[in-house]
Amino acid sequence: MLLKGDRTSIVRDMGGFVVRVNMPGWLKPRPTDHGHGPLAMIVESSLDPGRPIAMHEHRNDEIISWVPFGVMRHDDKTTGRLVTDSKHLLVMNAGRSFWHSEETLSSDPPLRMLQIFVRPRAVDLDPRIQHGPIPLRRPNTWRHLVGPEGGDAPFHIRNTIDLFDIRLEPGARLVFPHMRGRDLYFYVYSGLLFAAGQTFAEGAQGLLLSDRELSVESKTQSTVVAFLIDPHAPITRKGTVGDHRKIPPVILIRMLRKWRQLWKWRRSY
Repeated sequence: MLLKGDRTSIVRDMGGFVVRVNMPGWLKPRPTDHGHGPLAMIVESSLDPGRPIAMHEHRNDEIISWVPFGVMRHDDKTTGRLVTDSKHLLVMNAGRSFWHSEETLSSDPPLRMLQIFVRPRAVDLDPRIQHGPIPLRRPNTWRHLVGPEGGDAPFHIRNTIDLFDIRLEPGARLVFPHMRGRDLYFYVYSGLLFAAGQTFAEGAQGLLLSDRELSVESKTQSTVVAFLIDPHAPITRKGTVGDHRKIPPVILIRMLRKWRQLWKWRRSY
């Protein structure tokens, strides 16, 4: 069964810096975790030109910065200044501690990116950073960007997740990446998709709790990211963002879901 989530209602506006937080685990009928296995959350971030984000610390998060449009200017205490855009990817394996800042210049275009928070396999690993060019995008072809250590992806994280992206032309039909023993999660950055009898617009997300093939058709030009996740991989829930203490407990999410269902039922009669 393909579980669907519409555009998230968890939005925080910090004045020129807007984040929309997506919780993969909350797509399940009876969630037990806001994440799904090693995938803690997907944050869609928008940054106005000339907006800085001050130096801050991350711990025990593997953070993938995916920038399809715009420019994200990074600075840290280890490597210095780096620029991430549609041709470059940034992965921060924060481990026990990693400090960085982000900004856009006033001359930069508005930035809209995804920051993907992955739970590492263990707590307080050595911090490191990866930054570099990514393969050229080919229309209607999945591009493998990130995978576990020791794999063939150009960038690596310290758990069992593989990340792919794609630019689909209108009318394109193909299958999502799939791998034995892995679940599929995907996020529609832009466009309109049709899969398993359901429509997925911009900001929608899907979770397939199976390793079977899933076909998709693009109704418009669409940009999508997809993750293959080992739901049984060992994880730590100590991330400063991915498992922040202010994330609502799943019991509250269950109650809210039941209230919404009851409200819809009462309005229909």
